[in-house]
This record gives sequence, C-alpha cells and structure tokens, in this order.
Amino acid sequence: LPSSPFCFPCGFSREFQADRVKIPEGLFDLSYLKNVVPSSLMTVSQIAATSCGMCDIDIRPTLYSNLMVTGGNSLIMGFTERLNHDLAHKCPPTIKLRVNAAPTPMERRFGAWIGGSILASLGAFQQMWVSRAEYDDTGKTLVEKKCP
Repeated sequence: LPSSPFCFPCGFSREFQADRVKIPEGLFDLSYLKNVVPSSLMTVSQIAATSCGMCDIDIRPTLYSNLMVTGGNSLIMGFTERLNHDLAHKCPPTIKLRVNAAPTPMERRFGAWIGGSILASLGAFQQMWVSRAEYDDTGKTLVEKKCP
C-alpha cells in the first residue's frame, strides 16, 4: 500500500501506510478495537441495518434503496463499497440495496450540514420547530403534536 501524506490542522505532517486501512477497520469489525467491550457497541453496518429495521415495515425497502453516506468518514477509501457489502449480508434478500455518496469530497464532508440548512429553510419544517419555552411548558406531547 503506497504511503499517503496527511497534514494535521496544527501544521504537523505525517505519512500513513497500512494504518490507513487498519484504523478505519474498527468501524466495520469491532475486534480491531482494543480495550473495548464489543457488546456495548455496533458497527456502522449494524447501525444502518438497525435504524432501517426500527422503521415501519412498509418504508424499509425505500430506506434500504436510498442510504446516503456523508461526513468525514465517508471519505475513507472504500467506505461506501464496504458498507454496501456488509449490509448486503444483513438485509433480507428481497431488498434492493443502494448506498449512495456525493461525488466530491467537499460535498461528502459537509453534506449533512448542507442538507440540514436546506431542511431548516423549508417553511413546512419551520412550522415543526419547538422553542425551549414551549417544550418546558408542554413537554414531549407538543413535539408529538407538531411532528406527527
């Protein structure tokens, strides 16, 4: 594996070789994590499968066919392909699985923030906002009422 330079925010620079593959493996295989009780953790693919599995059965196929990875970890070499591979073994065979990622590193890195800003600017979403004072007065029933 060829080495790859990385420049830290403080200006320190270091070359990484095999660590580029070993370190992120802990996201998919908990046995790579040392001094951690694996029963208290989940892999990235377990989190995705569990999240989809906790949703209404009627929307699960849609969720599995529209998984979107974003954030800094999505920039790890082979992340999307590995997630797709692992989920293919966890999903029912009738599910059409599709893991998507933005094409550019900038879109991947900041995609969640961009999506959140778009969502927050929608009028329909703004009607669901709950202020701290409203929540303190009414409690969680207000959230259930505003966000059916």
